[in-house]
Amino acid sequence: MEEQGIDHRKEHRVRIYDIAEELGLSTATVSNVIHGKTKKISDKTVKRVMALLEKRQYFPGVADILLAQNDSRIIGVFVNDHEKYEGHTLEDFFISSSINYLSTEIENSGRFMIIKKAKQAEEIIRFASMWNMEGIVVMGFCEQDYLYLRNHMRIPFVVYDGICGKTERIFNITLDNYGGGLQMGRYFKEAGHRKALCVSDNSIGIDLDRMEGFREGFAGDVEFLLVPMKKEERWQFYLQHLEKIKSVTAIFAVSDYYAIDLMSFLNGQGISVPKDISLAGFDDIPVCQMINPPLTTIKQDNHLRAKLAVEKLKDLKENKETDPEIVLPVSLVVRKSTAPL
Repeated sequence: MEEQGIDHRKEHRVRIYDIAEELGLSTATVSNVIHGKTKKISDKTVKRVMALLEKRQYFPGVADILLAQNDSRIIGVFVNDHEKYEGHTLEDFFISSSINYLSTEIENSGRFMIIKKAKQAEEIIRFASMWNMEGIVVMGFCEQDYLYLRNHMRIPFVVYDGICGKTERIFNITLDNYGGGLQMGRYFKEAGHRKALCVSDNSIGIDLDRMEGFREGFAGDVEFLLVPMKKEERWQFYLQHLEKIKSVTAIFAVSDYYAIDLMSFLNGQGISVPKDISLAGFDDIPVCQMINPPLTTIKQDNHLRAKLAVEKLKDLKENKETDPEIVLPVSLVVRKSTAPL
């Protein structure tokens, strides 16, 4: 009998209604406490609600102190837990580097950072409200998700990495992705290359802009390889297309991650970079300078991007008029993974 009771409690989902009924309060009062709207609620009532929420495991107990405050000074950083990361989302070079810069800027502003992986926009709304976040930074979601967030929550947010465009009540920090691809294409052309590959896992959004820029800049024979997201499948794909890969003298991968991964594959096949094939990426993550040979890439200023994210969250919170989008410049960094013909 006792085991059955335990199983029943595990299956029972605690609702706001259940908390309100047990305390003899309205659901509106309980909801307001959960979302940090406590100006018109007595401290005694807030403490009663928080105690029961913790007891019933409605959310983590440490949140009670933060939710009781009307200004939590918490900035949430939400990262798309996409399948392509294969369970290692926060280990991704670009994401980890971005989080490092964001952490510094958020701390310098006197605020605290909470990082959470999420697969759907609904998770962001629920978690951000639970912790009474002052603002959020969103990375790697699609435009549809950003519009959903805008229409379903009042918390100001910044799109740090993704396609969003100029949309009211959202600040989008993007890059000159087309221009970056253009610079790389021109560089390879001027280095004497006449046949190149462009590697990506999709042909939309940011990646498409980088590929189209590269095509225009290279102004020569460019083929596109759309590769699988999972590494094991991707390397099998490279094996199947090995002759095509060996037929070119230059490869542009639309991210440093894919460039470094491809370099490892090529080395395993006895193909030398850059002696046999010049290889370049995009982002200039720190590891680009640590590998052998160091990677030629398109550099973005992650420090400036993080600084702008925190500044614009403040502007949005204070309802200051601001352009909803800024396009940051990028620049070519030539290292030893590429060479002229």
